[in-house]
Amino acid sequence: MAVSFMRLGVGLAVAGLAIGGLIGAARAESPQSPGTWAMKAPMPTARAEMAAAVVGGKLYAIGGNIGGTAVPHNTEYDPATDSWRQRNPMPVARDHIGIAAVNGKIYTFGGFTHTVHQGASTDVFEYDPVTDAWRRRAPLKMPLGGVGATVLDGKIHVIAGRGPDGKTVDMHAVYDPAADSWSEAAPLPLARDHLAIVAAEGKIHAIGGRLGATVDKTGQHDVYDPATNSWSSAAPMLTPRSAAAGVLYHGLILTLGGELAPNTYVENEGYDLKTGKWVALAPMPAGRHNFGSGVIGPSAYFVGGSLKPGVGEPTGQLIVFTLP
Repeated sequence: MAVSFMRLGVGLAVAGLAIGGLIGAARAESPQSPGTWAMKAPMPTARAEMAAAVVGGKLYAIGGNIGGTAVPHNTEYDPATDSWRQRNPMPVARDHIGIAAVNGKIYTFGGFTHTVHQGASTDVFEYDPVTDAWRRRAPLKMPLGGVGATVLDGKIHVIAGRGPDGKTVDMHAVYDPAADSWSEAAPLPLARDHLAIVAAEGKIHAIGGRLGATVDKTGQHDVYDPATNSWSSAAPMLTPRSAAAGVLYHGLILTLGGELAPNTYVENEGYDLKTGKWVALAPMPAGRHNFGSGVIGPSAYFVGGSLKPGVGEPTGQLIVFTLP
């Protein structure tokens, strides 16, 4: 096992050099696509199918998959020192978890135990970075992985996912951290998983994903209004895909990466909340999917995932996107 990690580390070092060149190429070849990319210190252990959240100006990379099996890893990145440290791992090993941060705590939802999409769970955990402690909270009503999660008005909306039978769902459940309780909201118009869920300007955007198999990708963009408990349609993604990262940044909902075998996507597209239109931004230095994301200060951070479809070629890379 140690030998395989050593080999992986060498591979990642070489990949890092190559991607450094790709970053320069992306800047040179895409002068009309706004934004720049930079490489930061990589995670200590590369892993695929993982998630991330930001609390207190630090990025927490949680869960994931190594060699086809889920891991409980929890690592913290400090942008002030460009360094990582190990924190208390999850109580259980999971990949494809939903994740959200609110009131200084991180919450994880569901997840799988191993590939491909096996061992779906109802587990919900709360992590406190201050005490470095986890505790179990009220579970999901059904075992799911590949769910999306976002915070709106102090509550966490957990949306879509895939169950033990391999079928995607249109679930829309709302978790109240203060009461440790669940309620239901209007279901997603199109059942899917591996989608990007982002809250912005009092509404929730559900973007892209897959309907079933990897090839069943969609660019559908649904918007939830809590005032009416209803969904409406918005402009679809320019590049339909699944397993992309989504994050609110500079008035844009960034949707980056994703997969469709045999490739992963480099596309970086932003939905402009003011115009209701998508814009193409500087592409990622290399394609990847199912990776963590978060905004710290003036930049958007993206970590881990897999450079190839599935769990092939997991990466520990931390790349940072900045708009002027």
